[in-house]
Amino acid sequence: EVQLQASGGGLVQAGGSLRLSCAASGFSVSNSAVGWFRQAPGKEREGVACFNITRGSPYYLDSVKGRFTISRDNAKNTVYLQMNSLKPEDTAVYYCAEECAYYDDDYYNFGSYGQGTLVTVSS
Repeated sequence: EVQLQASGGGLVQAGGSLRLSCAASGFSVSNSAVGWFRQAPGKEREGVACFNITRGSPYYLDSVKGRFTISRDNAKNTVYLQMNSLKPEDTAVYYCAEECAYYDDDYYNFGSYGQGTLVTVSS
């Protein structure tokens, strides 16, 4: 059974940083297209950062490029999202995704989501 346990959210001032963690079980993150999505109040869920199995570098949402970095620790089977220079518009519930894909200028998850962790950025 696939399980994804996200943590690390919280309240931070604009310009601050947070690191989200996603502990995975039931599959290996080392050779998976794991990623992060987010959903702001009243908005649809959107892809933020995704590993790609065939491409060397991850995909990033345009609005987070240069500020967010996705990484993984294969030994811990954990995926991270380092978020720097946070903005109020980054406020959302962040979800880790098991099988992320990017095509037709959009992100998709063909696997499970974790339970989400809330990030609130104050101005």
